[in-house]
Amino acid sequence: MPTEPTRFFPVPAGDQAADFTLTDALARTGGEVPSPVIGMIWAQTADGVIGAGGGMPWHLPEDLAHFKAVTEGHPVIMGRRTWESFPEQYRPLPGRTNIVVSSSPALGEELDGRAVVVDSVDKALDTAWQSPGGDEIWLIGGAALFEETAALAHVAVVTVIDTTAEGDTFAPRLGPEWTFVGVNPASGWHTSANGLNYRFALWTRAGQDAAE
Repeated sequence: MPTEPTRFFPVPAGDQAADFTLTDALARTGGEVPSPVIGMIWAQTADGVIGAGGGMPWHLPEDLAHFKAVTEGHPVIMGRRTWESFPEQYRPLPGRTNIVVSSSPALGEELDGRAVVVDSVDKALDTAWQSPGGDEIWLIGGAALFEETAALAHVAVVTVIDTTAEGDTFAPRLGPEWTFVGVNPASGWHTSANGLNYRFALWTRAGQDAAE
């Protein structure tokens, strides 16, 4: 399991460590670290908005850097609309096997090898597990994919942005089986160069197995 110091995971409240790895987070749940680890990652407002009109109603470069640091080197799974929401120059996301779940049989030809197109989440997970860096698999959206896979994921890495921006797409609801691990910073907010306040939260779903 990768534990590079440059990979950021939030520090639990009361912990003095400067960095926190995904392996550490899962170990704190008291169970074995599954293989592969399946994670969800998204950014949201305090009200749970994750998108508006096919995009994000904010610009937060620090979160984009965080997203890259967490997911780079590992396969990412997304729905078609999430794929289409990325600017053309960032499709596919570099350094990651891009897997798109779509019921459209023509999409594979349309994407022309830039991403692997599959018609189910099960096939997406199988493909991801066999891809480079498949010890960690990241689900990156959209809302429908999150809802379908929340019961399969072990980890949720959530950027909470202090904004009242309105939107039409919302984060999945994490049920009682999810455990809040910590937030960074432990109190208050980080402040972006553009003035937006934000923080990173980490949740785990304990005692689950990737083969369920």
